[in-house]
Amino acid sequence: MNLSILLIIPLITAVVVMLCQSGSQVKWVSLLGSLAQLGYASAIMCDYISQRAAGNTAQMLYQSRHSWYSGLNIEYYVGADGISIAMIMLTAVVVFTGILISWNVTKLTKEFFFLLLLLSVGAYGFFISLDLFTMFFFLEVAVIPKFLLIGIWGSGRKEYSAMKLALMLMGGSALVLIGLLCLYFNTDAGNGMHTFDLLKIAHMHIPIEAQRFIFPLMFVGFGVFTAIFPFHTWAPDGHSSAPTAASMFLAGISMKLGGYGCLRVAAYLMPEAAHEYSWIIILVSTIAIIYGAFATLMQKDLKYINAYSSVSHCGFVLFGIGMLTKTALTGAAMQMVSHGLMTALFFGAIGMIYERTHTRMVAQLGGLLKTIPFIITVFVIAGLCSLGLPGLSGFVAEMTVFVGAWQNPGTYYRVATVLACASIVVTAVYILRAVGSSVMGPIPNEHFRTFKDASWNERLAATTLLVCILAIGIAPFWLFNLVSPDTQLIMDNIARGIAGN
Repeated sequence: MNLSILLIIPLITAVVVMLCQSGSQVKWVSLLGSLAQLGYASAIMCDYISQRAAGNTAQMLYQSRHSWYSGLNIEYYVGADGISIAMIMLTAVVVFTGILISWNVTKLTKEFFFLLLLLSVGAYGFFISLDLFTMFFFLEVAVIPKFLLIGIWGSGRKEYSAMKLALMLMGGSALVLIGLLCLYFNTDAGNGMHTFDLLKIAHMHIPIEAQRFIFPLMFVGFGVFTAIFPFHTWAPDGHSSAPTAASMFLAGISMKLGGYGCLRVAAYLMPEAAHEYSWIIILVSTIAIIYGAFATLMQKDLKYINAYSSVSHCGFVLFGIGMLTKTALTGAAMQMVSHGLMTALFFGAIGMIYERTHTRMVAQLGGLLKTIPFIITVFVIAGLCSLGLPGLSGFVAEMTVFVGAWQNPGTYYRVATVLACASIVVTAVYILRAVGSSVMGPIPNEHFRTFKDASWNERLAATTLLVCILAIGIAPFWLFNLVSPDTQLIMDNIARGIAGN
């Protein structure tokens, strides 16, 4: 399997999209391209699982390496492990469903779908990169399309939200770049050369003094992308103003770039600093979890409810990383996948409701279960997944994080675990209140009775996401077994670093 094909498919699709003559052609080409992405990503996952079952123990499979800028030892170097495969599949599913949800876009259709496809290129490239400079390059590829999607096709204070998102993410990128350069100059690849090779750096010992300086830059820089507290404020505004597909991409994929970077780069390459700073990570992530839950409780707009709840749920990713136990790290990886699917479904359902009612205010909704039962059923299931109902992916991922967190024996960490668990109660309150008020009771507007239920494309998108959520919630061990061996490798590296080896 060639991972570069994951980049080639959306690039070719994007070029063909720009050559299309009508909006209908643009949509069908984009859909077929996204289906090809999903098919190839599924083939990679199946082949990966079969190779592992056959005894292939290589740390990274499907490696490909080409010199890019030999003067600085920069390479196009890609490969994948179980965590990468999970993120690739998440990206493929969200891209496919996001394009389906966008079927009714009529404003600058060609440009809209082109930018969605460009976003997928940045995400795939980031998740498969084993050269840190190449990884940073693809991280940047994903920023500008977000700005344009919100600024042009958004709603409300779209210009403000787009600018705020771009500036804050660029600020995070700047911290990551400084950290990468500092890390690069603290490596020794021989002959006076330094390296961006992630696997080589993992087996080097970066001086602890350098780690103490570099780790906060990298963790906070990547953390901005995953809405780390207090640099989270771009997320609610960005999500609320973005068009539906862009909201699905932002929460479902883009916020996972940060969590993946914190795990794969910061914690893995600088284990001693990760251990020293773990109490700060736990403090910040616990605040994010609790603050996000209570802030959501105060919201009246469905998109703001999902946006602030995403701050809380992404806090569990950083919380699991900060605990530095194998189970917690595995839970963090599973939470990235679960939240990506869940929030994409939630934003998709909210977009369907808004397209019909032209409002996202909970107080102006009601009785929708009687008029658009399929859409509301999807909306309710997404809400139940968010509050952690057993049988859905949210329960499995968060429970794995909690179990792994409790394995850290320190009193400080146990107290933080209890507080994080307590946030579930607040989550249940705001989800049940928002869902109940929106879908139950009398119909407040007779116009609501004329609504048509979900179209074929909306049904296909929602069903795809629902199947994935149920596949993790009912039978979670395939995902656990996919990512667990690789979180063990990260833990082994952290243990060697702490031991001074």
